[in-house]
Amino acid sequence: MRDPKYTHPAVDLPAFRENLFKPTELLLGTMTKTQATTESPQNHYDVIVIGAGMGGIYATYRFTRQGLSVLILESAEGVGGVWHHNRYPGARVDIESLDYCYTFSKELFREWKWSERYAAQPELERYLNYVADKFDLKKHMLFNNGVTAVRRLEDANRWEVDTSTGKAFTCRYVVTAMGNLSAPRKPDFPGLEDFEGQWLQTSRWPKEPVDVTGKRIGVIGTGASGVQVIPPMAEQGKHLTVFQRSPNFVVPPQNRPLEPALIEKIADQLDQYRAEIFANDGVHRPKSAGEVTQFSKEERERIMAERYQFGGHVMSVVFKNQQIDWEVNQVVSDFVRDKIRAVVTDPVTAEKLCPRRHGVGNRRLGVCTDYYETFNRENVTLVDLHEDPLVRITETGIQTKNGHHELDLIIFSLGFVSFTGTLIDADIRNEHGRGITEHWKPGWKSLMGFMTSGFKNLFMACGTGGIGFSANGFPVNEQQINWIGDCIAYMDKNGCKTIEADPVAEEAWVKRVAEVASNRLLMTRKLRDRVVHVNPETGERFCMTWLGGFTNFIKICDESAAKGYEGFILR
Repeated sequence: MRDPKYTHPAVDLPAFRENLFKPTELLLGTMTKTQATTESPQNHYDVIVIGAGMGGIYATYRFTRQGLSVLILESAEGVGGVWHHNRYPGARVDIESLDYCYTFSKELFREWKWSERYAAQPELERYLNYVADKFDLKKHMLFNNGVTAVRRLEDANRWEVDTSTGKAFTCRYVVTAMGNLSAPRKPDFPGLEDFEGQWLQTSRWPKEPVDVTGKRIGVIGTGASGVQVIPPMAEQGKHLTVFQRSPNFVVPPQNRPLEPALIEKIADQLDQYRAEIFANDGVHRPKSAGEVTQFSKEERERIMAERYQFGGHVMSVVFKNQQIDWEVNQVVSDFVRDKIRAVVTDPVTAEKLCPRRHGVGNRRLGVCTDYYETFNRENVTLVDLHEDPLVRITETGIQTKNGHHELDLIIFSLGFVSFTGTLIDADIRNEHGRGITEHWKPGWKSLMGFMTSGFKNLFMACGTGGIGFSANGFPVNEQQINWIGDCIAYMDKNGCKTIEADPVAEEAWVKRVAEVASNRLLMTRKLRDRVVHVNPETGERFCMTWLGGFTNFIKICDESAAKGYEGFILR
């Protein structure tokens, strides 16, 4: 929707889609560049981006190259986002390195030589720093300045942004690029303040080395980070006790070194490679083998064995309807459970490690080497908190219902306050003083995850209700930032000053996201998951991300833009 007085030229949709797959260095050369503000760059900008992770880095590149003045505000001391903070031993990406990287520049893709199929945290942090340095982006970034308040100044038609150091800036547009997994869940266990040992969080691991040699270690949490930190802790510590709240399916990545020749080959065909990534949820992997009923038992076993050997998240999509049909899902889940039983020598422990409530891929798979093998070590103990609940943390360890576990170090791997946590921390308020999280009660409201009604000129990269968790973060961020950059250029070209989501279109989008997710096992089996918000008062469940596929999402975004950003109010 737009102001009745406003008219706009038609957009060539085929050409618009074609541009999506062009390297941005070529695309920007065809754009009409906007003029940066003439006000002092020390206090006012066209765009302020919150966060210097993969989204913020690309936003700096894209926005500055279309002629916008840009400031990136980052609470940490450097770039990297999730790969700056999550530096725990064993931290590693669970998407293949050749997919989990920027594809907007052929030169960049060719220059960086990934060492492994699945890169570890130090290499990922070096990569993000390399990109920021190569394109001279850090001069636009202000580190150690976390955002403490974002206020809309309606009379001045701008936003005011306050930081933790007392600095304040204004801008025409705010873009949140804090990531959906950036606000850690804080440990909230009785007695933690009494513990005389050391405790750490995987999500905020210290930069200085942590010596765990000879220590008795406890790990609480077996999600994506927990399963990665457990094997090295077992190898380095004197004894490891794993406190399992709920078991998780874990599959091996089948990691290996990468040959430079392969990188060169892909670089030569990067346009095609990029197009394939954007057309397949941001990754290259085997597609579904088809209906499970079309294969004999022996054929099914062979297909699953091949996918298991391929490694990683491919196990989530072995057969068609695996995330919709429980019986189909259990064919794959039973296969993985048998793998667990074959590895773990103690049958009782093996059964405790086998998930029953959810199936493979209903919640995010753990991807880790030697996770189940770790439980065969004599210095590892598994505590099932469903059978033996945690009572409290004591001065010397953890008291459960059935006993006390002496510990020198406790590692919390509790996940994140996904989607909304960073928005709460930023304290974003519109011209009426209404906070964005207040606006979202009882459930989130957004249009394609980009904007929410009542908050003019506030864009969200990978926002709630968007594509955030459903695809690979790098191509998703490129697509999101490109869409936002195109929108700003369109507004400047046509004399528009503000944009926000139309409440009617927003409500329709919320219903559409819910409808797309309604047949997923995640929802039908009422699973707990980071992409599901449950209203504590009514028990109503909200899916917080688009589950209809990256390709379909891109098409929806393209169509809105082609119709003058249909669904948004431009004035």
